[in-house]
Parts: sequence; structure tokens; C-alpha cells
Amino acid sequence: MTTAATTAPRPASPADEWVPLRRLIPLALQHVLAMAAAPISTVFLTSAALHLSPSRTASLLSAVLVLSGAGSLLQSLGVWRVGARLPFVMLPGGAAAALFLQIAADHGPAVATGSVLLAAALLLAVLPLYARIVRLFPPLVMGVTVLLIGIAMVRVAAQLITGPTGEALPRSVVLAGLTVAVTLAAYLLLRGVWRQSAVLIGMTAGTVLAVTTGLGTFGPAAGSGFALPRLFPYGTPQFDVVAALPLLIFSLTTLAEITGQTVLNSETSGREAAPGRDVPRVARADALMSLLAGVWGTSLMVTSSENIGISRLTGVRSRYVTAAAGVLLVAVGLLSPVSRLVAGVPPAVVGGSALVVYALIAVMGVQMLARSDLAQQGQSMVAALALAVGLLPVVAPQLYTGFPSWVRTVLGSGVVAGTLAAVLLHALLTAVGRTRSAR
Repeated sequence: MTTAATTAPRPASPADEWVPLRRLIPLALQHVLAMAAAPISTVFLTSAALHLSPSRTASLLSAVLVLSGAGSLLQSLGVWRVGARLPFVMLPGGAAAALFLQIAADHGPAVATGSVLLAAALLLAVLPLYARIVRLFPPLVMGVTVLLIGIAMVRVAAQLITGPTGEALPRSVVLAGLTVAVTLAAYLLLRGVWRQSAVLIGMTAGTVLAVTTGLGTFGPAAGSGFALPRLFPYGTPQFDVVAALPLLIFSLTTLAEITGQTVLNSETSGREAAPGRDVPRVARADALMSLLAGVWGTSLMVTSSENIGISRLTGVRSRYVTAAAGVLLVAVGLLSPVSRLVAGVPPAVVGGSALVVYALIAVMGVQMLARSDLAQQGQSMVAALALAVGLLPVVAPQLYTGFPSWVRTVLGSGVVAGTLAAVLLHALLTAVGRTRSAR
């Protein structure tokens, strides 16, 4: 005699396993706690750099949380050929935010918004050529790009502490240092999801210290109830392809990162990896949510593998858990009091947290470089020259002042210059290697 339990179809993989509601909500909440630091820190970094009011900061935070939630839903559940149907979450890209702010500082936020829309459209357009493009960005090139982005972003984060004058008040430096110290302590002493929330804990503790010690002020934005994100908060987007180059190049480099994350997530969730099928699905979801991000005034959204650690910790690899996390994020994003309360965090606290977040991006670049064979003379030379080209605008900002504007835009961006140099030099190294092998 068969029973309902024995006749019920088994899921094709642990990723497709349904989780009972009593377990689904706590598991989803863990994912939200682990990923919350990224959208919050990115929004505050953007707010401080663009000098947004508390109400506009709250609106931007609502937009980013809704985008993160909707993107997580799309990747987890999938619609047609959009979304991989894997336990993924979506976040604002820290590196993309750095490039967005760089474009905004040089050309204005309206141009930065147009650049986001162009980059998202480019990602959609090149997907048929995915196999060819991804070869241009091996770990050597990706490592150079991510390292340069991290360095550029640390510089921007430091400006949150110093303020527009470049001269920091001692109390701001102390407050930022205390925020970093609490973040480090939380990371070293806590475990599991709390350890993954170290940045969020550091921001919370830094705000409390600011209020109780007088090192800073906490001023939430006024308002209540529910709020929808603003459309085009910086005005009508302006499209400048040359100015958009940093984000255009970054959108192409994400294909290599998406490939690695998709394979890793497939293996972790017990599904056979199929990059040719799943990577374009992940990229389409990223591009579509990034188009919305441009409309709502933020930078590119990227699918993240941050939640994989929680899946391993809990042993639950179901995509329905990350889908539920997406629902929670959308709800929090639309709940105006939450975003308006968070909008009051002091800039020095945001700066301290941002230093941690974006220094880690630089370390990720070093790790990517370590995956390439730098012991080979050619590989090490490519990395050295590309990093030199990318660091020149950082250490000598006036180097290209006498050149035409398009040259200043391309070479004056360390990320663009370094990435282009790495791609061209790596292609040259590969061509020379093939010529020698053919002899």
C-alpha cells in the first residue's frame, strides 16, 4: 500500500525543496540580517557623496531595499528565461556604487543615472556573445579591476569622515575608528549570521556611541506610513557614452563574476552546474533590476553569493528561503518609518563602515590575482603595468589635465584605464604565447 508521502514527487535538487512556513520565516530573516549591511552602507555612502537630504536618503534606501528584495525573488523563482531559480540574493554592487559616484562627481548625478541605464542595456545586448566576452576577463584582469575599484572606493569613504573640506574633525575620526573597532570585534567574536552582520552591528553601535558621547548627532527623516521610491530623483537622465565607460566596462566584467557565482551556487545547492543556461538567466535578472535602479536613482544591482555561507551553516539550500527573504526586504523597503529611521546615521559612522566594506573589495581583488599564475613573468608584468596605469590617476590626479576631455575621462578613471590596460596586455601576452607555441 502506498502513502501520500511515498507517492509525492521528490524535488529535483535541494534547491527546489519546499520549507514549512514555521521554518521558512526564521531562515529568511537570517538572510535579511546577513545582507542588510550592503544596501544600507551603499545608500549612506551615496547620500553623503551627493549631499542628499534625510528625506531623499530615506527614499533612496526604500528603493534599494525594494530592488534587493524584488531581485532576490526574481533570481530565486525565475520568470521565463530571467532568473536562475537558485538560492541567490541581489544587492547593490559596492564596486558599481563606487563608479556611479565617480561619474556623478565628474559629470553630475543625471549623467551617472544615464550611465547606469546604458550599462544595464549593454549587459542585455551582449548576452548572445557571452562565451566570447567572458574570455576577456580571466582572474588576472578581474583582479586588477576589483583591486582598483576597492582602492578608489576607500578614498571616497575617507571623504565621508573628512567632509567636503578634506580636513576631518578629531571627533569624526574617533567616531569612525570606534565604528571600525566594533565591526572588527563583532567579526572576531560572533559566529554564524551575527558574524555576517558585523558591518550592520558596527553601524548600530557607532550611532549609539555618537548619541551617548556627543561625537555625532542622529537625525531621522520626518514622515510615517508607506512610501514609494521616487522616479528619476536627479532629474532627466543624460546619456554620455564616454562618461559612462567605467560602468560599461564594469557591466562586462560582471559576466565573469556571475559565471563563478552561478557554478558555486549550483554545486552548493546540489544542482548540476550549467553555466551556458544559467549565467544568461542570472545576467538578465541583474540587467532588468539595474534598469529599475537607474530609474530610482541608484547604481547597478548585482546577484550576490553572500548568502551561500548561511545555506552551508543551516544545511537548508532551498531557493524558497531566499525568495521569502526577498518578500521581507520589499516589505521593509516600503515601510517608511524603518528607512527614515536609518537615514539618521551620522556620516562618520557611515564612513567607518564603508572603509571596512570597500577595503574588503580591494582584498577580493588581491585574492583574484592570487588565482592567476603570477609566477609567470608575463602574467606578473601584465598585472604590474595595469596596476601602474590604474593607480596613476589616484596618486597624480592632475596628470591628464592638458589632454582633451575624452582622454581625461578614459585615462583619468583608474578603474577604466587599469582594466583596459589589463585586457589589452593580457590579449597581447596570449597572442605572443600562441605564436611561440606554433613555431
